[in-house]
Amino acid sequence: MACYHLLLLFPISITILTVVITSRFLAAAASPKKPLPPGPKPWPIIGNLPHMGKKPHISFRNLSNIYGPLISLRLGSQLLVVVSSPAAASEVLKTHDRLFSGRYVPRALPYDTAELDRKAVVWASNCNDQWKAFRAMFRNEIFSAKAIESQAAVREKKVAEMVQFLGGKLGESVCIREVVFATIFDMLSNLIFSRDFIGFERNENANRLKSLIQRLIELGVSPNLADFFPVLKNLDPQGLRREATTRCNELYSLWQRDVKERRERGGERERSDVTKDFLDILLENGLDDDQVDWLSLELFTAGTDTNTATIEWAMTELIRNRGVMNKLREELKSEVLPLISGKPLIDEAMTSRLPYLNAIVKETLRLHPPVSLLPPHRASESCELLNYTIPEGAYITVNVWAIGRDPTVWDDDPGTFKPERFIGSKIDFRAQHFELVPFGGGRRMCPGMSLSARLIPLVLAALVHNFDWCLPNEVDPAKLDMSEKFGLALQKELPLLLIPRQSLF
Repeated sequence: MACYHLLLLFPISITILTVVITSRFLAAAASPKKPLPPGPKPWPIIGNLPHMGKKPHISFRNLSNIYGPLISLRLGSQLLVVVSSPAAASEVLKTHDRLFSGRYVPRALPYDTAELDRKAVVWASNCNDQWKAFRAMFRNEIFSAKAIESQAAVREKKVAEMVQFLGGKLGESVCIREVVFATIFDMLSNLIFSRDFIGFERNENANRLKSLIQRLIELGVSPNLADFFPVLKNLDPQGLRREATTRCNELYSLWQRDVKERRERGGERERSDVTKDFLDILLENGLDDDQVDWLSLELFTAGTDTNTATIEWAMTELIRNRGVMNKLREELKSEVLPLISGKPLIDEAMTSRLPYLNAIVKETLRLHPPVSLLPPHRASESCELLNYTIPEGAYITVNVWAIGRDPTVWDDDPGTFKPERFIGSKIDFRAQHFELVPFGGGRRMCPGMSLSARLIPLVLAALVHNFDWCLPNEVDPAKLDMSEKFGLALQKELPLLLIPRQSLF
C-alpha cells in the first residue's frame, strides 16, 4: 500500500523538480555570471608567472594592449587583476573603494597578518579600528596642513646643509641619488626623532642605511613561493622572512634608545620650546614600542626611496632637456631672486609660487612614477567591475606607469618629457584625477603625500637654483641610460652622476 502511494506521488515530485530546475535555469540565463577579466592562458601549476618578466609594469602594459584595461593573471594559486586605465582606476580607488580596501600582505614581511593589523598603516591587511585610529592620527596630527607647515624649518635646514655640502664638491663628480637620499633620510629622522642619523660626512653610515632600506624593500617585492602557493606560507622556503626580520631589527636599533629615553622622561622633551616631533605624537597616543618601531620603519621606507627616485629622475630629465632646465632657471631668476634679495636658498613658501617647477614635478611623476604598480589591494567580497567578476580574495593593482604613458590619455607624445602639458591644466596628483595617481587613492592613499608635495619641489629647486650641472667626461646628455630598476620605488638603474659648478645666477 505504501509503495502504491509513493508511485502516485512520483509524477508530482518529477513535476516539482522540473519546475525548480527550469526556474533556476531561467534565472541564470536572465542574469548570467560575468566572466573574469581576460588574460593570457596560464601554465599548469605556475600559472602566469612567466608572463611577469623582470619588469612587471612593462609586461602588464603589453598584456593590457592585447586584452584591455582590465586583465587577470594566475600567479601560482593566486589571482591578480591589473588595472591600466583611468576609468578602471577610478572604479577601484573611488567607486568600489570600500570593497577593495583590503591589503595584500607579502609573506616576506617579518610579522603575521594579525600582528601587522595591530601596528601597521601601509601593510595592515584590512581597515580595522586600529588602522582607522592610526590614519586619523596621521591625518590630524602628523600630516595635517598645520603640522606640515610647522615642520618647514626642519626641511629647509636639511636642504641648506645639502647645498653647503655640494658647495664643497664643485668640479667633482657626485652621485645625486646618494646626496638626495642622505638629505631626505635625515630630514625624516629629524621630523620623527629630532636628530640626524646620517649626516653628509658619514658616508659609510649613509651607504649602510641606504643598502639596509633598499634590501628590505627588495625582500618585500621579491618573487616569493610562499605568496604564490599559500600552502608554503609557514615554511619560508627562500628565507626571505628570516632575512627581513634581521634587517628590521638592525633598523630598530637606530632609534630604540631615543624611544626609551623619551619614555623615561614621561614623553617630555628636554626643551619645551622645541616643536613636537612624530615620536612625541606616537607616545602621546599610547603606542607601545613595537608599534613605534614598525610605524617609524614604514615612514622611513616609504619616504626615502620614493622621494629620492623622483628627484633623481627629475634631474635626469632636466639634464637631457636643456630647454626645460633653462626655462626653470628663468622662472627661478624672475620669481625667486627678487624675493630673497640675494639669499642663496629657497624656502617652501616660494616653491608654491613657481608654476613651471610644479609642472616639472607632475611631469616627472607621470613619466617616472615612484611606485609603478600600486601595492595590491584585496577584494573583501566578490563583486563586478566593468562587466567582469572580481572574486573574493583576488588581488588588484593599478599600473600607474602604464596609465602615465597611455597615448589615448595623453594626446601629446606620452614618452616625451614635456612639463608644458600641465601648465593651465587642472590635473593634479591628489587622487581627484585618475590620469595621475602616483600616490594611490581612496582609503589606501599614501598618508605622506602632502609631505612629498612640499619636499620634492624644495629639494629640486635648491639643486637647480644653487648650481649649474654637467655630466662627467662631457657625456652627451642624449645618450644617458634611462633604464629602470623595478622595485617598490621605480629607480634609475644606473645612478645619475653629475658635476656641480658655480651657479649661473
